[in-house]
Amino acid sequence: MRENSPRRSAAPSAEEPQFDRTLVKGMRLLEILAESQQPRGITDLASATGLLKSNVHRILQTLVELRYVRREAETGRYSCTMRLWEYGELVADRLDVRSLARPLLEKLARDTLETVHLAILDGLDVIYIDKLDSPQQIPAYSRIGGRAPAHAVATGKALLAFAAPETLERLYNCDLQRFSKMTITSGKRLAAEFANIRKTGLALNSGEWREGVNGIAAPLLDHRNRAVAAIGVTCPGVRVSQASVKLLGPHVRSAAQEISALLGHNA
Repeated sequence: MRENSPRRSAAPSAEEPQFDRTLVKGMRLLEILAESQQPRGITDLASATGLLKSNVHRILQTLVELRYVRREAETGRYSCTMRLWEYGELVADRLDVRSLARPLLEKLARDTLETVHLAILDGLDVIYIDKLDSPQQIPAYSRIGGRAPAHAVATGKALLAFAAPETLERLYNCDLQRFSKMTITSGKRLAAEFANIRKTGLALNSGEWREGVNGIAAPLLDHRNRAVAAIGVTCPGVRVSQASVKLLGPHVRSAAQEISALLGHNA
């Protein structure tokens, strides 16, 4: 929380929550340091927070003692230690995306009566970490733990649309394999499709990996707007056409939004 006028204090109203001001200042400094690419000095941090330099120095000394921040002896600047990451990992371990997603995957399977997947990105492939088969006569072919080319399946394209720049650069510069006449192997076309996915929240697969198998998927976003997984519905073209698969979009998007909210995403 930024203080625009550190020298002037106003009495809080009865309706305002009573925060520990020192804790708020410390957390704000910690957030700024965590977001910074380079170590930062006291004057810089005072300007960024609106705090007095003496306040910044005192809070930083406390954070150094607690081992959340370290001071570089050569420059006198400050940066975060790995302690934040250690605790972040402990919290992240408790946010098991498969466990969080399972009830909504079951609901999606009931609503659509089609095969439902939960997938994560591994390099330029997706790995299916959960799956519910369609009760109908012709289920889609896949298995938990199986891989698929990310550029040719809906869950993969949903994840690639939010992938890191280095992942996309690798994708665009490699010789993408064609699996059917519908497979998109042009980096330019994929980039345009990723832009549309980020806009609509939905990715489509029109027989691009296996001929006659269509799909629609949506990314699962965390609190940093990163796609940590994707959910998708897959169905045989003999039952659900390329045009009809789009009708499943609202179900997929709704389930993805609910799971994303559980992961801390603020829509």
